[in-house]
Amino acid sequence: RRRLGSASSCGSRAVAAMAAAALPSAALLLLLLLLAVASAGLSGYFGTKSRYEEVNPHLLRDPLSLGPPAAGSRLPAACAPLQLRALLRHGTRYPTAGQIRRLGELHARLLRRPPASAAATCPAAADLAAWQMWYDESLDGRLAPQGRRDMEHLARRLAARFPALFAARRRLVLASSSKHRCRQSGAAFRRGLGPSLGGDEVEVEVNDSLMRFFDRCAKFVALVEENEAAMCQVNAFKEGPEMKKVLEKVASALCLPAEELNADLVQVAFLTCSYELAIKNVTSPWCSLFSEEDAKVLEYLNDLKQYWKRGYGYDINSRSSCILFQDIFQHLDKAVEESKSSKPISSPLIVQVGHAETLQPLLALMGFFKDDEPLKANNYVRQTHRKFRTGRIVPYAANLVFVLYHCDQVKTSKEEYQVQMLLNEKLMSFHHSNETISTYVDLKDYYKDILENCHFKEECELPKVNITAIDEL
Repeated sequence: RRRLGSASSCGSRAVAAMAAAALPSAALLLLLLLLAVASAGLSGYFGTKSRYEEVNPHLLRDPLSLGPPAAGSRLPAACAPLQLRALLRHGTRYPTAGQIRRLGELHARLLRRPPASAAATCPAAADLAAWQMWYDESLDGRLAPQGRRDMEHLARRLAARFPALFAARRRLVLASSSKHRCRQSGAAFRRGLGPSLGGDEVEVEVNDSLMRFFDRCAKFVALVEENEAAMCQVNAFKEGPEMKKVLEKVASALCLPAEELNADLVQVAFLTCSYELAIKNVTSPWCSLFSEEDAKVLEYLNDLKQYWKRGYGYDINSRSSCILFQDIFQHLDKAVEESKSSKPISSPLIVQVGHAETLQPLLALMGFFKDDEPLKANNYVRQTHRKFRTGRIVPYAANLVFVLYHCDQVKTSKEEYQVQMLLNEKLMSFHHSNETISTYVDLKDYYKDILENCHFKEECELPKVNITAIDEL
């Protein structure tokens, strides 16, 4: 459990090495080369705004490649897949309206500078003033064309990995959150499978109770989502020495007074670099403002927010996802029972499209990517090698896949049904065995407490006390 204190209780005393980055080029070719190098150095630190290719670089060469074979992935020879349950994050999206407004505000400040002096003394500011602000608030988090390709290619790769399950006339259940980007991602996934699985005839069902469980959890909404005090570590880091150095460097590069910038505006500039790379596959001039060390600081700011809002920061973050976790096992149970009764599997393919906020709490509930020490404002340096890096866990098009197998020629009845989990198409090791395959019986036993004792309604009920008096979640 993590105590919920006020923002003033969150100190910040980490020391981070900062490397100054300059862009001293007049020659266009050299400028483009430096920008490309800058983008390559930054792209691993974009957190939840990361391209899927950052976790699977082989897809940059061939978007349909299944990559190198995984070590230790061998199943017993007589195992056949019965059911696949895939939880997907939507594909690459445009910025939200709020981010676009803040970017417009920052860009407008650069446009107000005298162009003649800016070109000589502040080349970065001049370059950015000349940059065309093409984002419009109407884009507001909608799926980008690249996001549709993300989903179509993912569908084709999953079908290639599990051809028996994705064979013609197998039933596909397709659901998504109500957000436009998720519904569009579901439709793109369906198109990627072609006509063999129903094509456009397969409806994308909206299911916010599972894909946006966090919205329906009153305790989470009141005590975390809408409670500024819950983000005290994030706010403290924004005011801390690491962010202060980044802010001062960006202000200097733009020839703006440091007091005209804040952590949110600096983060918007950094995320614009990430959006341009993910959406357009170009290196934006906004990237030139940041070194790799700056990017590490800004990644930590993003990860801090995710940790305290969607991860291990407060128990309710992950406990609110138990409704989804239990639903996964209810369908696996049903498939096992149908198999034992020699009936056809009624739902061999279940694909659901949600958000980073759908996947991250679920992975925390299952105990994945948990560091020995909580992420805090004052331990940035100690967290250099942390497990909780959202860009590696939930980039665009992130996917968590459960595969249930029926195995013949086994020594015991317990081994007849086995499970594998893949995150972003890579096999995961189970906590209870450190193996990439588990008997279904052992997996259920390991998570017995969550399956039997996590009740969404009771977990999410708001305490009958004044919210300001709550100091523990």
